[in-house]
Amino acid sequence: MSGRTHAGACPERTCVGCRQRAAKTELLRIVAVEDACVPDPRGTLPGRGAYVHPASVCLDQAVRRRAFTRALRAPGALDTKALRRYVEQMTVAEQATP
Repeated sequence: MSGRTHAGACPERTCVGCRQRAAKTELLRIVAVEDACVPDPRGTLPGRGAYVHPASVCLDQAVRRRAFTRALRAPGALDTKALRRYVEQMTVAEQATP
């Protein structure tokens, strides 16, 4: 026996904010559309993606470190207003659910 388990492997990604590795399903994919960071919760938008925990702490760290610009290989600064609004809505929805 090789010692391998037959359980399905779970893909991992690194959060660009806190730099922690996590399961792909726990992270939010971000894509650059024109000059803005756009959330891609279904993971179907074309282009290079970056991953971040859907928490304002990780989002703030990523913005402060300019991680989205670097990870998405964007030529200039990216607008994160839509992304911040999406994360805040997710946070409110999670708190409302018992």
